[in-house]
Amino acid sequence: MRVLIINGSPRTKGNSSRLVEEMTKIFEKENVEVDSYQIGSKAIRGCMACGYCYEHNECVFKDDVNDLAKRFEAADGLVVLSPVYYGSANGSIISLLDRLFYSSHFEKRFKVGAAFAIARRAGTTATFDELNKYFTINQMPIASGRYWNNGFGRAEGQVEQDLEGTQNARVVARNMVFLMKAIKDAKEKYGLPEKEEVTYTHFIK
Repeated sequence: MRVLIINGSPRTKGNSSRLVEEMTKIFEKENVEVDSYQIGSKAIRGCMACGYCYEHNECVFKDDVNDLAKRFEAADGLVVLSPVYYGSANGSIISLLDRLFYSSHFEKRFKVGAAFAIARRAGTTATFDELNKYFTINQMPIASGRYWNNGFGRAEGQVEQDLEGTQNARVVARNMVFLMKAIKDAKEKYGLPEKEEVTYTHFIK
C-alpha cells in the first residue's frame, strides 16, 4: 500500500514536517510506502480554467502538478497538510490542489484522504474544512482522528509541545491504514459501488 503526503508548508523543517514524521512512523511500522512531496519555495500558480486538461489529460503548466497526478493515481491514500496564514490554507497548497484534482481524470473514488492544519493560534478548523472538500467531492473516504486534525506552534518545532496534536497524527495514520486495507479487501470481494452517469443541474439558463 502507498500513501502520498503533500506538505503545503514553505518551511522544509517546520511544524507541518513534524506531524508528517509522526504519521510516517506509523505508516512504516504498518509496511505502507510513503511518497512525500513538499511545496517549500516552489512557485505553484493557480488554475486559469483554460480547459487544456480536458483534451490532454494533464495541466497546461509543466510543473510539479502533472508529476504529482501520476503519484496520486498510484497511491491508496492522500495526506494534505497546510499552515494557516489568514484564517485559511496557504495559497500555494490551494493552487496545487485545485489543479491536481481538476486536471487529473483517473478514478479517485475510495482513495482515503486526511487533512491537517497547523497554526499559531486560530483558523485551523476553517482550513481543515477547506482541505476536506477536495476529498468529499471525489467520493474519497476521510480518515478521522480523536479530534479535529490540528497542530499548534509558531516557531519551528513548537508543535512537538502539542502532545494532543502529535498523538492525533498517529491516530489518524493508524485509522488511515485500517481504511485502506479494508477498502482493498472490499474491492476484491464486492467491487466498487455502481456508478451513475453524472447529472449537472445549472441554475442560470
